[in-house]
Amino acid sequence: MTRMPAPLPLFPTSLVGSMPQPEWLIDRAMLAGRFPPRVRARELWRIPGPFLAEAQDDATIVAIKAQEDAGLDIVTDGEIRRESYSNLFATALDGVDLDQPGTALDRSGHPNPVPRVTGPIRRRHAVGVRDLEFLRRHTTRHVKVTVPGPFTMSQQAQIDHYGGSRELAAMDYAAAVNAEIRDLFSAGADIVQIDEPYMQARPEEARAWGLAALNRALEGVRGATAVHICFGYAAIIHARPSAYSFLPELAGCACRQVSLETAQPDLDCSILESLPGKQIILGVIHLGSPEVESAETVAARARRALPFVRAEDLILAPDCGMKYLPREVAVGKLKSMVAGAAMLREELARRTGPVRVQSNK
Repeated sequence: MTRMPAPLPLFPTSLVGSMPQPEWLIDRAMLAGRFPPRVRARELWRIPGPFLAEAQDDATIVAIKAQEDAGLDIVTDGEIRRESYSNLFATALDGVDLDQPGTALDRSGHPNPVPRVTGPIRRRHAVGVRDLEFLRRHTTRHVKVTVPGPFTMSQQAQIDHYGGSRELAAMDYAAAVNAEIRDLFSAGADIVQIDEPYMQARPEEARAWGLAALNRALEGVRGATAVHICFGYAAIIHARPSAYSFLPELAGCACRQVSLETAQPDLDCSILESLPGKQIILGVIHLGSPEVESAETVAARARRALPFVRAEDLILAPDCGMKYLPREVAVGKLKSMVAGAAMLREELARRTGPVRVQSNK
C-alpha cells in the first residue's frame, strides 16, 4: 500500500529526535550519571543480548504511539535503540578501533572514551535504514530520522590516522554521512536531520572547516534536510549561554531547515533574520525543567520568532532531545506543544483567513 501522509498544517510539530527510553529497557540512572557514550555501552541495557532487538522494537512502537497520541505531525522512532545520538552510527564505520578506544574532551572539558580512528573512515553498510523502515511500517505520519554530523563525530574521536587532522577525518565522515542520507531518502524518509551540536561548542573550527564538511555531507542530496545545533542536553550541560556562538554561518549551509534552542536559553529571536530562506525548527519546550508548560507559554515562545521568520517556515519542537526526561513529563510537554501550535493557527486564521499548509517538498 502506498504511504501518503496527510499534508502538514501550518506550525507543524515534531521531536528533535529522542524520546525517553523506558526503565525496563535501559538503566536510566546509569545513563543519566554519565556523559552520552561515544563508544558502545552495552552495560546500559537491562535486556539480555538475544532478546534486546525485539525489546527495542517493542519500546519503539510505544514511543511512536506516544507521539501520535500527543498529536505530533512529524514523528521519529524516538531513538529508542540508541545509547546516544551519535555512537550507533560512529561505531559502525570502518577505520575505527572500538576494542582500544581513545580519549577526547567532551564539550564540558572532561575526558571521555571515544572511537579511535586508525584508518580511512568508510561506511561499510547502511546503518539506519532498517530502523527507518520499521518506523514507516508503524505510522502513516511524516517521518524524520537523524544522523550525527561529520564535524561533531570528528570532535568525538581520537584521530590517530590522517596525521591527526580532524579536518581530513571530517571530510571522510561527511562522505559516510552523505551515503547514509541518500539511502535514508531512498528508503522513504520525509526529513533527514544532521545533529551538529559541536559546531556551537567549538565555533572556531566550525568556521574554519566544519561548514565545508557539513555541506559535503549534503552534496547532491534531494529531500528535506535539517541541521540541529544546540547547547547540549539540559540534564547534563546546566550552564547555558543566552546566544549562539555559531548560527548565522548556517545561512551558507545547503540544508533546508535549521533546528535550534530558544526556550531554555531565552534566545533573542532576532538572530533568525540571519538565516533567510531557511525553515526554522524552533525549540519551544524547556527541557531543563520538569514543569509541563501551558499551551499559552508554548505559543508565546513561538510568537517571539514570528517577526523574523515567516509563519509558513516555522516548525515547533522541543529545544533538544527528550531522552533524559521522565516519560510522563515528556508526553505532557508534547501535548502542550501541539495545543500551542493549534492556538497559533487559530490566531492567524482570525487575522488572515484560512491557514496555509506547509510542505517539505
